[in-house]
Amino acid sequence: MAALTITRSFAATPQAVFDAWTNPEKFAVWFGTDGVDVPAETLSLDVRPGGSWSAVMQLPDDTSISWVGEYVEVEAPSHLVMTITDNPSDDARGVITVDLAEVVGGTEMIMSQQSPGFDEGQLEQTVIGYNAFFDVLQSVVTESE
Repeated sequence: MAALTITRSFAATPQAVFDAWTNPEKFAVWFGTDGVDVPAETLSLDVRPGGSWSAVMQLPDDTSISWVGEYVEVEAPSHLVMTITDNPSDDARGVITVDLAEVVGGTEMIMSQQSPGFDEGQLEQTVIGYNAFFDVLQSVVTESE
């Protein structure tokens, strides 16, 4: 199965980074970067095992992407597992695992995503996208400290 892993460090506590993943107002800011709008009315995060989440990204070209998934494991502030797809009618879902550990100067985040059906090019584009998301996440968690 196609998979990717991204490790990033943030100058913030594990709780602040966990909150950015689970608080709708913060998630809407970084999910999709500064160039994409995630309107609050399209965002739903039921953060508990078995709870669902959904978000709509409004892209600059006036198109949109609808994301849905479920929370599988929620262990604040260190571990989160959730599914993700931009094709809600398809049963195949990626699985995102986020592990947060306190380190000197802040938090190390290791995020991995299993992406069934992705080829190498799609994985590379996904990594580029996530790194742009996490650049914005850095400012979100720094401001919240």
